[in-house]
Amino acid sequence: MSGKKVDINSLNHIFSQMVQTMNRSKNDIFIISEQNRQSLLQMQKELEIVHSKLAAVLIEGDLLVEETRISRKTLGDVSKHFNTFTEEQVREAYEQANDLQIKLSINRTEDRQLHERRDDLERRLNELNDSILHADQLAGQANVVTNYLTSDLKNVGPALETAKLKQDFSLKIIEAQEEERKRLSREIHDGPAQMMANVLVRSDLIERTYRENGIDEALVEITSLKLMVRIALTEVRRIIYDLRPMALDDLGLVPTIRKYLMNIEEYNTGCQINFRSHGEQRRLISNFEIAVFRLVQESVTNATKHGKCQNIWVDVEWTPRMVTVTVKDNGTGFDQRLVRESSFGLIGMQERIDLLKGEMIVKSSLGNGTIMKFKIPLNEE
Repeated sequence: MSGKKVDINSLNHIFSQMVQTMNRSKNDIFIISEQNRQSLLQMQKELEIVHSKLAAVLIEGDLLVEETRISRKTLGDVSKHFNTFTEEQVREAYEQANDLQIKLSINRTEDRQLHERRDDLERRLNELNDSILHADQLAGQANVVTNYLTSDLKNVGPALETAKLKQDFSLKIIEAQEEERKRLSREIHDGPAQMMANVLVRSDLIERTYRENGIDEALVEITSLKLMVRIALTEVRRIIYDLRPMALDDLGLVPTIRKYLMNIEEYNTGCQINFRSHGEQRRLISNFEIAVFRLVQESVTNATKHGKCQNIWVDVEWTPRMVTVTVKDNGTGFDQRLVRESSFGLIGMQERIDLLKGEMIVKSSLGNGTIMKFKIPLNEE
């Protein structure tokens, strides 16, 4: 180490400038992403119109082909029996055949142009989707850098043994937070946001359907729109529930865990979850209940996501002085010597259990499933 004194003010100024630059970059990325999303929505509307016109042109083309075939047959009959037709009839037969041929040629030109326009719009939509995805990735990377620059790493210090581990753990916290933000952003974008965009497109379609086809077909479209909105509302409620289940404040720990496990079982077909609570359950302070719920949530998520299990058993045992939560699965398991020190999920659970002044016991091996046991003392405080 050099004996020179570090100029803290200069460092703070440098960090401040870096943060400002990163924030400006994030804002620029966000503006570009929003502009792309607006363009995407407009193109989707245009593509709907092109599809509608293309369907009409195809129907018209089929009718013109049939009418041209009949006209040619009539023209052939006139040519064979020329003397039996009047001059007016002959002229009308030739003019009709010529008009139909011109209309068919125009129809095929319009069909070709609409197909080219459709292909071009679909190509540009794919490019816009790629640009939006790339912008989201850049924004996520910028968030990681900004959060790392502005985070106070010393807050994590007392829980860690060395400065190196403190820095690694702090970065993992920031990365995990950013991954969670990206997951929520992706869920909202792919779910409710996309559905709301579709609602705008469908509302325009309903208006056009009403003008062109009348009230009956418009009502059919409205019914379909109501179903889409209902699905979007369900998806929003699910995302809110994942952030913080409101039932926890209203009903308490056990009913919330039971409801959560029922939802997980519904979303993970092929996995059966068994839940049991025995002993005299009681309401705990809010932070305590959310901490216990997150321990169960993390354990079950690991079992379904990484363990690839068919059965999960969740057991909550209440005694006057302690609540013991056991989560067991029959999944693939893991090598504790290789995983435990590098798993942020396990480190995070250990941090929670330490805050609760409890004990975490992990039993797992490859091919033999996993048992997570949390012993949490209850006291008046």
